[in-house]
Amino acid sequence: MDEELTLEDVTTATGVSFVYRNGEEAGESTILESLGGGVGLCDYDLDGRLDLFFPGGGSLGPDQRIQGMTPALFRNQGDWKFASVSGPAGLEQPPPYYSHGCSIGDYDNDGFPDILVTGYGGVQLWHNRGDGTFAEVSRDCGIQDDSWSTSAGWSDRNGDGDLDLYLAHYVNWSFANHPHCPGPVPGQREICPPRQFDPLPHLALLSGGDGSFRDASQEVGLRTDGKGLGVVLADIELDGDLDIYVANDTTDNFLYVNAGGGRFEELGVIRGVARDDLGVANGSMGVDVCDFNRDGRPDLWAANYERESFALYRNEGAGQFLHVSQSAGITALGGMYVGFGSAFTDLDGDGDEDVLIANGHVIKYPRAAPLKQTPLVLINEKGRFRKTLHPPSGYFATPHMGRGLAVGDLDGDRQPDAVFSHTNEPAALLRNRTENQNRHFWLRLIGRESNRDAVGASVVLRTSAGDLLRQVKGGGSYLSQSELALHWGLPAECEVRGATVLWPSGRRQELSPKDILGRLVVLEPLPDPVE
Repeated sequence: MDEELTLEDVTTATGVSFVYRNGEEAGESTILESLGGGVGLCDYDLDGRLDLFFPGGGSLGPDQRIQGMTPALFRNQGDWKFASVSGPAGLEQPPPYYSHGCSIGDYDNDGFPDILVTGYGGVQLWHNRGDGTFAEVSRDCGIQDDSWSTSAGWSDRNGDGDLDLYLAHYVNWSFANHPHCPGPVPGQREICPPRQFDPLPHLALLSGGDGSFRDASQEVGLRTDGKGLGVVLADIELDGDLDIYVANDTTDNFLYVNAGGGRFEELGVIRGVARDDLGVANGSMGVDVCDFNRDGRPDLWAANYERESFALYRNEGAGQFLHVSQSAGITALGGMYVGFGSAFTDLDGDGDEDVLIANGHVIKYPRAAPLKQTPLVLINEKGRFRKTLHPPSGYFATPHMGRGLAVGDLDGDRQPDAVFSHTNEPAALLRNRTENQNRHFWLRLIGRESNRDAVGASVVLRTSAGDLLRQVKGGGSYLSQSELALHWGLPAECEVRGATVLWPSGRRQELSPKDILGRLVVLEPLPDPVE
């Protein structure tokens, strides 16, 4: 057991009772059942506490009818107590679509977070009215997507101050295209692998600035051959605009580099982040952007399938990346994990970003890795990761059907906590109860010229131990939304010397050491009035 890190499963006492359903009881063995669902963290009522949102999943009827299940919204009442408010919030009706993921962003810049729900056959956009209720407005906003969407991410791709939307799409499955794949025992039917199906084109929607969206996929320059499961949007090149990294299942991952003028150039293979160190496209699911080695450059992460190492791509500068999973200790985990939700955060407060990973298989009768798998906590020790040990009866020593994962400070003690979503078993809330002398800092950016969520902003915290980069990201993890506030941990002896904020608008803001408290909200400065 690792004494320096304590993550306690507190789910039972919180009042959070939610199970994502995938419809497996129908016995159809569809690839639809394999994806699972995510979880979203946001302060929907602006009371200063993070609330929880879970997409509901779906069921498969005897007539092969696909139906959605009701999502769940839990209001944080403080002291690790949550109340189910799906009904009062207007979310009690089962959606028309089988749902998977959620992406949360203030698309209309009114100060209240809105919730996009992805899934098979359609999406839903829940507009936060600001009075504790939501209205479904996808059609009114021009968001029409009858494909199979998985992960999504909000970001301001063209720098106009309004959030645009990226929707990752998976494969061309339907009951009309549902081949029989045999299991290991005669008579068994197995879930077919993604290689059995053609990819679906992804979707890039552009905000009109008035709450409406239009399809801009072609002008953005999206490829049509990716089997998308994860997406993260951040300033990967540190040139002041948004780039896009997409995790694809068994096909090359995409890196869309912002070329300006609303156009992107896909350079995944050239930049070294499309495949593994052997040149093989992996089954990639969860993604994140981090600075694991504290060199001031954004690195990329992709959680992969069994017998494939999770991929850590180190940013070498000049736009190039190097697959460093082996030297960073990631490959030493072995090949018995199927990784999904992934989130980098400084769990122990030592200044290095650690990583949490949700794991679980996607087929019914696995022959190598087990069906249920233990989640992982990898502690970053100066750029090399170590798997932590946990009590044998604890959450991290117990196998699960892990899928979604989000991190944030759920109790206001400034330490990052975590929420895991599973398939056909209850979600789990993990409280960070680590006790040491290290300090934690959170920075919530509010854009005024930039988009209000400040997605795309970069912040460098200057300390006596070096500079520490964090970015406000769109998307990330798998089907999930983490807290947007930026987090740093620092050893007690480390001195804070200030911070520099680079806003998406291009505006640069300096923060003095006295400004940087335990939790700080920073408003983007407006330009000086023209005399």
